This record gives sequence, structure tokens and C-alpha cells, in this order.
Amino acid sequence: MKLNRAATILSFVFPLILSPMSVADRSTMQNRLLARLPDEEFRAIVPSLEAVHLPQGFVIVKAETLIEHVYFLCRGIGSVITVSSGRQRAEAGMFGREGFSPTSAGVGGTISVHEVLMQVEGYGYRMTLDAALQAISQYPAFANLLARFIQTFASQISFTALSNANYQIDVRLARWLLMSHDRVDGDEIALTHDFISLMLSVRRPSVTTALHVLEGKRFIRSERGRIMIRDRRGMEEFAGNAYGKPEEEYRRLIGDL
Repeated sequence: MKLNRAATILSFVFPLILSPMSVADRSTMQNRLLARLPDEEFRAIVPSLEAVHLPQGFVIVKAETLIEHVYFLCRGIGSVITVSSGRQRAEAGMFGREGFSPTSAGVGGTISVHEVLMQVEGYGYRMTLDAALQAISQYPAFANLLARFIQTFASQISFTALSNANYQIDVRLARWLLMSHDRVDGDEIALTHDFISLMLSVRRPSVTTALHVLEGKRFIRSERGRIMIRDRRGMEEFAGNAYGKPEEEYRRLIGDL
């Protein structure tokens, strides 16, 4: 059963999913970065990891505040949001089990420029900032993987800017849904129109219209609070150059998403 479909029973299965034994076994680690660590580094870092449930809307860090923890998702999707001094908000990028956040911690930063929150409920592990910085200084493979992810995430942010400047909302939405689909199991994504509107920085009616376009092309089926991907290949063709390059960069530098 998909996790986002089983959200109502997550509180019952959560302790089992994130038991100490599961985190100690690299073969079952679902975070792509942690799973790629050499055994010696993985075993050394495990004691610093704390299992956490991450409901939709959970704020990992607020913009311009001290970073307390670094998060490694195993399920769910996090949204990285740029917030202006006037409190205008726009999504800069997203991450899931393929990465970590806040990325500034990966280069020794202690303050997050962005707000980071969960757009799709999930779970994962976190470590204190002090533990993360110490691990970066002590374990070269860990530091290298974080640096590689930061590069791929920077590529994603650049293509978000390109898409926002050059593509209509239906193409932008197709790209965004493809990226979300990359980070969930199965074909269902638990998202509301209001949340999509916030993430794409457009009015809710524009989201509704764009969803109707994608439904009309039979790429998706949109229901209350969830979207089902029906024709991924067709939607990739529709998105065109708006989607794909950052994903290629991730596969080149790290591996499969």
C-alpha cells in the first residue's frame, strides 16, 4: 500500500518502519545518499540519526533562521521555498529520498536562506547540525555525496527559474508533477489544488485550469486531495525541455533517483 494512501495508519506503523535495527542496515536504507555510504562511514554515522515522522506542512527550517537539524528523507517530498523580505513566497525546488536539506549545512552553513517544509507527508532521519558538520569533516564519502547533491539541486533550481520564465502554467505543472512522481512510490500523489497553487506561485483557478488540460490529454486523473499519474511518458513529451536535465545530472553524479 502506498504511504500517502495509508496516511491514516501511519502513526501505528511508524515505529516499526523506523526501528533502530532498520537504520543500522544499509541495505534497507531508503535515503539514496545514506544508502551509498561505505559500510564503515555508514556505521559511524548511524548513532547520530534520529527517526522522525514528517507530516504534510511540517516546517524543517524557516528562512533566515539557525539550522538545528539536517534531514534525510526516506518517504515524502520536501519543498524549498524562497521568501522575500515582503513575505512573498515561491518554490525554488523540491527534494525527497534522493537528498537532504537544508543544503547550506552541507558546505558548513549554519543559517538557512530558504524555508523548507513538507509538501507530501513522509518520514526519514535527522541529525543535529553539529553532528552533521563533524561528519562532513571526518568522513570524506559523506562530504562528497552531500556536495554532489548540492550540485544537482542547484541545477534543479536553475531549471525552475527557466521554466517559470519561459513556459505556460500547464507545462510548468507537468514538470512539477513529474518531479513529484519521481519521489513517491506508485502513481498517486497526495496534493491539494491550494498546495500546488502555493508551490507554483499562481492563483488557484490557474492550477484548476492547468489540471483540466493535463486531464484532457489523459496524462493524469485529479481527485479531491490526490492526483493519479496515468501516462507518464506522454506527460514527459508534453513537458519537453522543461523536465529532465537536472534528473540526468543526478544520475550522472549520484545514481538513480
